[in-house]
Amino acid sequence: MKAIAEGLILRIVVERALRRNWDRLFFYALRLSGSRDAAADLLQSCAMKALAGAPPEEDERLRPWLFTILRNLWIDEHRREQASEVAATEADAPEGGYWRHHDSLIAEITVRQALERLDPSHRDILELIDLAGFRYGEAAEILGIPQGTVMSRISRARAALLEAVEGGNLRVLPLRRRQVGG
Repeated sequence: MKAIAEGLILRIVVERALRRNWDRLFFYALRLSGSRDAAADLLQSCAMKALAGAPPEEDERLRPWLFTILRNLWIDEHRREQASEVAATEADAPEGGYWRHHDSLIAEITVRQALERLDPSHRDILELIDLAGFRYGEAAEILGIPQGTVMSRISRARAALLEAVEGGNLRVLPLRRRQVGG
């Protein structure tokens, strides 16, 4: 009887934490997956796993715990997709669809592509701190690394992202040699 009551209390705690963080979890899932449908599926899986799991006892650790579940689910799913995917990149591009967009969309695509080129450890830290709004301690807990590592990694990650954005889109074209005198 006591175990059933404790189980119900834990379920209520997890449900409340899910409701409080639902929007942030969704946007984090959207950022990870790049698709609203995939984000919704990922969030649903996260909720199922959280409700079936054992939450941390401290309330302040619930939010990082939920984000850790979501992130780990995405990593598992991403690995499965990579294992089954062979080559579907350029063939999937819409015909002529990339040429009619606003500057903000182009900037978003540029940053997104730059993020994809970053080392996964840099990408993870930027997504958690700059996009999801976690504090350094929370990000350290989610990633399972010391807070000092988070602090040093975030500055290197931001520099790498800036370099990828600035340098990634510019290509030096070969100069034509002028023919002098003839």
